[in-house]
Amino acid sequence: QVQLVESGGGLVQAGGSLRLSCAASGLTFSRSRMGWFRQAPGKEREFVSAISRSGPSTVYADSVKDRFTISRDNAKNTVYLQMNSLKPEDTAVYYCAARQGSGAPTLPTLYDYWGQGTRVTVSS
Repeated sequence: QVQLVESGGGLVQAGGSLRLSCAASGLTFSRSRMGWFRQAPGKEREFVSAISRSGPSTVYADSVKDRFTISRDNAKNTVYLQMNSLKPEDTAVYYCAARQGSGAPTLPTLYDYWGQGTRVTVSS
């Protein structure tokens, strides 16, 4: 049974930082592309970032580029999202997702497994 468990969310002031973690089990993590998505109240789930199996290839949404950094530790079966210079518009539930296929797509429908999410609230 595949499990993705996010942690690290919370309340932070604008300009602050948070580091999200997603621990994976039940799948061959090193062969999985990993992504982060977020969903704000009343909005659709949107792509944040994705990383290739071994980590050299990453992609970011324009809204988070140069502020967020995705990374992974295949020895720990964990993917991270370092979020700096947070803005109130970053407030959302953040979800970790795993894809068994090739590529690091931005469409949530192309991911196979999802975590339950961790809430991030950025106050102004």
